[in-house]
Amino acid sequence: MSTACPITRHTSCSTHPMTTASAPGKIILVGEHAVVYGRPAIAVPVWQVTASAAITARAPGAGCLLVAPDIGLRQPLVAAPADEPLALVTRLVLTALGAPANPDWQIELRSTIPIAGGLGSGAALSAALVRAIFAHLGHAASPEEVSQFVYESERLYHGAPSGIDNTVIAFGQPIWFVKGEPPTPFVAQRPLTLAIADSGVPAPTKETVGDVRRGWLANPAQYEAWFDAIGAVVHAARRAIEVGDLPAVGRLFDDNQALLARLGVSAPQLEQLITAARAAGALGAKLSGGGRGGNIIALVEPPAIEAVRAALLAAGARRVIVTTF
Repeated sequence: MSTACPITRHTSCSTHPMTTASAPGKIILVGEHAVVYGRPAIAVPVWQVTASAAITARAPGAGCLLVAPDIGLRQPLVAAPADEPLALVTRLVLTALGAPANPDWQIELRSTIPIAGGLGSGAALSAALVRAIFAHLGHAASPEEVSQFVYESERLYHGAPSGIDNTVIAFGQPIWFVKGEPPTPFVAQRPLTLAIADSGVPAPTKETVGDVRRGWLANPAQYEAWFDAIGAVVHAARRAIEVGDLPAVGRLFDDNQALLARLGVSAPQLEQLITAARAAGALGAKLSGGGRGGNIIALVEPPAIEAVRAALLAAGARRVIVTTF
């Protein structure tokens, strides 16, 4: 899998100058939910699915129009509510760069990332948007700047996000992440191949994050113990990835899944896919993201890829993406 930065391009002709930018999807390998409470997590971009933003000129005085067909958005920027994430990001970036508040642009956003699937669709759209606006105004956006702006939209999507989604998508490469600390990019000793299976059930991340927080407030000692156990899994997974011990990584996926189930964020559809992947030869499998829907990930050695893919589809997966990093 490529770890290059998201792509930004300018094209122009006499009537239609255009700036485009893209950003990848993402998955969390290990550490979701506990990462909100200061424990580490590992996340990687998924370049097989991307979001893109394209900016073109409109007639003088027409103002800015936001168009996102995948989410049914077509709205003038001036009419968009304050809590619309893409409008929020657009306004923040325009203000930060000292640009007009309502430029004569059409901003069109598209995505091949499943919505509400735990693959970072919202963060990727916002990241592509930030890069496109920067580039259209003649600036280069650093990963840190992109991440900062995208985080503001993540707060609207998810309530109290850890910041991991915006970070891995902005940097476009595998990262070790601890909330409040600079992310650490890293490279696996041996390639890891993952089958990502979409359950077809929307992942209510804001809801699951909120439910975990309510559980933590009601029983902090128990939840802190579970978060510590997840943190220990993440540390062990990093060591296993760095030495190329794939069977150990698979076992740690399974351990992480068991802890996530205790947190109450698994679901029958996810468990069915996880069981199918393991039975077909995956080294380990777990949900990825907020849970109760969205995707599961299975660690697969190359000879087992097709068997695992077929088993996941037979078990009800809407689609299976295979990625290697």
